[in-house]
Amino acid sequence: MTTFKGKGVYGAIALGKISVFKRKEASVKRVHVDDIEAEKARLAAAKEESARQLSEIYEKALKEVGEANAQIFEIHMMMIEDDDYNESIQNIIETQSVNAEYAVAVTAENFAEMFASMDDAYMQARSADVKDISNRIIRNLAADDVDSGESDEKVIICADDLAPSETVLLDKDKVLAFVTAFGSSNSHTAILARNMNIPAIIGAGEDFLKAIHDGDFAGVDGYTGEIFIKPDDETTSRLKKKKKEDEDKKRLLQELKGKENVTLDGTKINIFANIGGVDHIGAVLANDAGGIGLFRSEFLYLESSDYPTEEQQFAAYKKVLESMAGKKVIIRTLDIGADKQVDYFNLDKEENPALGYRAIRICLTRPDIFKTQLRALYRASAFGNLGIMFPMITSVSELEKIKAICEEVKAELKADGVAFSDDVELGIMIETPAAAVISDRLAPMVDFFSVGTNDLTQYTLACDRQNSKLEEFVDTHHEAILRLIEMSAKNAHEHGAWIGICGELGADTTLTEAFLRMGIDELSVSPTFVLKVRDAVRNIDLSK
Repeated sequence: MTTFKGKGVYGAIALGKISVFKRKEASVKRVHVDDIEAEKARLAAAKEESARQLSEIYEKALKEVGEANAQIFEIHMMMIEDDDYNESIQNIIETQSVNAEYAVAVTAENFAEMFASMDDAYMQARSADVKDISNRIIRNLAADDVDSGESDEKVIICADDLAPSETVLLDKDKVLAFVTAFGSSNSHTAILARNMNIPAIIGAGEDFLKAIHDGDFAGVDGYTGEIFIKPDDETTSRLKKKKKEDEDKKRLLQELKGKENVTLDGTKINIFANIGGVDHIGAVLANDAGGIGLFRSEFLYLESSDYPTEEQQFAAYKKVLESMAGKKVIIRTLDIGADKQVDYFNLDKEENPALGYRAIRICLTRPDIFKTQLRALYRASAFGNLGIMFPMITSVSELEKIKAICEEVKAELKADGVAFSDDVELGIMIETPAAAVISDRLAPMVDFFSVGTNDLTQYTLACDRQNSKLEEFVDTHHEAILRLIEMSAKNAHEHGAWIGICGELGADTTLTEAFLRMGIDELSVSPTFVLKVRDAVRNIDLSK
């Protein structure tokens, strides 16, 4: 038995045969061409076919992982039409009189190297994207395909890494799990794996690739990040037992549907769901969430080629509120910037984008965008139970400006005779240490707090959440983070506000009791974690 350890990105157990993922790498040679126009025509045809394929992949991803996670393939389609990328390819063909395959390969190498050398983690991630789309164009120039190495039986897919398009194209009915030698837990592939519910491990190491062969029996523990090649009888037995226990727990959780989120001593807590788009409402209802604790409105902007209009936003917010039939829906205002870039915003490149011009800072300095969103939100409030939440707050003055703009919008709507609710709750994200430290000043000004633990961890520990090299330094249970959350909870309650958690720690059931003892009133998690958190809540006794 040989054991390798990586990072588990989706917790589950799998046992089965390995299938080594094979790509047919198109052999790219430099070839002199006499007819440059014919070569450019070949390139145009390959690009057109690549765009068609990406459109199909996007539609498949849309059904399997939702609109927000399918956006990477729209980005790929846009990159195919990128002026700089295409000018480089055309220039190489024209000036060197070479074949299109060679021109694409050279451009891909140059652009990938350029992106990889940037300090911005978001731009570094584009390195893999430009390689992915370039390989697709080259394959289409060569009329070649990808061989995923799939067989008729269910297998554990093992690879050096997987491009997002390769992950989506995997036939889920034939995949037990996948393991990659490289990659990070924040990569698009890892995110897609979590949303596709495929047991997955990334970063198993280069030696892992040398140790595996097609048909090898293996065990994958997505919880611990371990993969066992040719496991011994004891390990196989242990994994089978763990797999059965895992499946039994998931079945038992289904019995919790319709049950209250109440501790053994009678303390009630709200368990809501986080979503990134209207298409996720079905998952919220299917998993019996009590409401939506975080609707990420920025995806309306990420999904658009121009600023979404008031009417477009109103239609989306109205649909969510109506679908939730009176249950609380908290919509976070625009949170663009840092790792979420939108071309038409024309944001400057920043040395430290996570600490830069993002979220509420954009809204307060570009009030036309902010007021358009607020008008849509207040109009939609007439159709359900709405809460509005503002991200990246660091000061009292920011909140004063926000509330003044809200009053302006309400006055304008009233003057226009447009209906809106008078009971819209206003809240802020506690995701900066500054907000937590002055939470006693902020609490009297709002109805609620919601702790964004992902960013709070990043800013408290000074660890860029997009940098895979820092994962070993990120302690999400760090005492400083927990103290800031507890401080915020204490100040919220002292000033009549309620407090929730909408970051990933909300689904960490090892902390559920600690959060409830701090006084957390609401936990908002991915829809698939709602029943798991409910189970944890119902087994806690706060009277002891």
